[in-house]
Order: sequence, then C-alpha cells, then structure tokens
Amino acid sequence: MPVVSGSAIVDAAGMRPALREVMSARDGLADRAALTSAVPEYVLAYAVRAGHLARTLPRTFLLPDALNDWDTVLRAALSYAGPPVAVSHLSALRVWGLPVPDDSWIHLLTGQSRHLRGAPGVRVHRREDFNPEPSHVVTRVGIPVTRLETAIVDSRPLLDGDARRAPAITAVADRMTTPGRLREELERTPRLAGRRYLVQLLDRLAAGCHSPLELWGHDRVFRGRAFARLRRQVKVMVGEHAVYLDILDEQTGLDIELDGAAYHSSPRDRERDLRRDAALTALGFTVVRFTGTRLRREPDAVRAEVAQMMSHRSRRA
Repeated sequence: MPVVSGSAIVDAAGMRPALREVMSARDGLADRAALTSAVPEYVLAYAVRAGHLARTLPRTFLLPDALNDWDTVLRAALSYAGPPVAVSHLSALRVWGLPVPDDSWIHLLTGQSRHLRGAPGVRVHRREDFNPEPSHVVTRVGIPVTRLETAIVDSRPLLDGDARRAPAITAVADRMTTPGRLREELERTPRLAGRRYLVQLLDRLAAGCHSPLELWGHDRVFRGRAFARLRRQVKVMVGEHAVYLDILDEQTGLDIELDGAAYHSSPRDRERDLRRDAALTALGFTVVRFTGTRLRREPDAVRAEVAQMMSHRSRRA
C-alpha cells in the first residue's frame, strides 16, 4: 500500500507507484523516455540514487533484482543499442542454446558505418555487409540474433580449448545445422583466425563424428585401411523409433558404440543402453561398447580387438 513520505507518495519499498507501474509493464526494463513520461526527471534521479532503479547503460534502467537475470540484461543492451542490430558471437550462441563459457559481455553486431559505441558490459562488433534482413538475422524468443552458423563461426576466435569445438559439435549432433551449412558460412569469412582447424573439424563432422570421443576415435583409434569401410552415425529404425549407431561395419553388422561418461554413467542410462542393444541384436547386429577411458588409455588394444572382430565375422559371412 502506498505510504506518505514527506510530500511524495511512495510504495512500501520507497518507490513512486508511477515508476513501479512503468517498470512492471515493461518486465523490469525501461528507457529514460518512458520513465520521464510518468515522473519528473528529479524523481527518476532520486530513484537511482536510492537504489530503487539501476542505470546499467545510457538511457536504460533496470530493477535491481533484474541485474542478475541474463535475459533482462540482454534486452537492456538491445534497448540501448536500438535497431538495426543483432545479438552475435558468444551471446548469440547462448540464445541458440549452444554450450558457451560464462561471458560477462553482451555481444552485438551492427553495420560498419553505424556509430554505435560500446558500453559497460556491451561489446559492439561491426561488419560492412551487416544485413538485418531474415537471410542474415533471425528472431528467436523475440530477440534479433545472427544465424546459427554465423554465430558458431564468429565465436570461434573468442574461445579456447575444447570450448572452441563444442558449439559446432553440439549443433551438428543435435541436427540444428549441417557441416555443409557451416562450411558455406566459413567461406564467407576467409580471414578467420584458426580457419584451418575449423575446416578439419567440419571434415570430421561430415564423416559422422558427433562427439569429442568420436573425434578421438576417428583420429587415434579407428584409422587406417582396415577401418576404411566403417560408417558413422548410421540411422536404423527400431520399431517406429530411429536410432543412430556410432560406428557400423555394414559388411558384418558390427555396431561399435563409444560410451562417454557424461552420457552413460547413470543406472537409467545403462538400462536404456541395454534395451537398445537388445533391440539391435534382435535385428541381427552385434553391439560392442568401449568406454572413453579405455579408448584413450588403450587405443592400440581397442584397434586390435575391433580389427579381429571384423576379420572373424567377415570369414563367417
């Protein structure tokens, strides 16, 4: 209930009800014009000094509780920047739901000729061929964001180690994009730092490697002429459901599954794998599984075992 504080009417938290109404109507985010249309400038200034509002960017105000909400902070950056602009780079990866390390910056992309300055927490990238049309920028959850493939390629120089590969691997494995579409985007960025390594990764993804463990297996274990006939991520229908085999020797029906700990460590995951293996066995496949630990510690032994199984089954075929 509003209370009287001197000559000003404020709510229980000490804020003018008119300010509260404006902020609530805009989900905790408003610009200066919206607020000063409801209260005088000095009231707005007092609300900031008293900690009732936070001015994080020029002409942009948030409720203090929203400062730790990334989505609201992102909307604040877009409000500050104004169109034409798009969320880009690491921030775009986050909007697309791809793995990305915590990054304190909001990344925005705009045209080369636009004089948009960076601000606290906002990093502005410029591109001469920036185009806000749907062919370049799409709207996702109400936010203008660069296309998935653009975000993956643009972000690569900003990442290190395994995090550098993770967005592309996840996007392809989850069938959000394809290696071909990523390669097309890469062609539009000929001077990308580390381009050669991204080309190699796309080659592996195109070959069917959909996880870091499968990449390891491709490069360190199942290599050479003996394994040239193996196919990866082979679609098989089990009843009405499609499953994808990690590595398949079509000649012998040998299905080689690579079990990363992140996906096969719980009893529920193990039960799922057993049911899947039983269904594939009923279809005539022979399923063998190798843990990530063994693949990395004993690559030569695993390679010899698989080669022997392929040889024995070929002779019996």
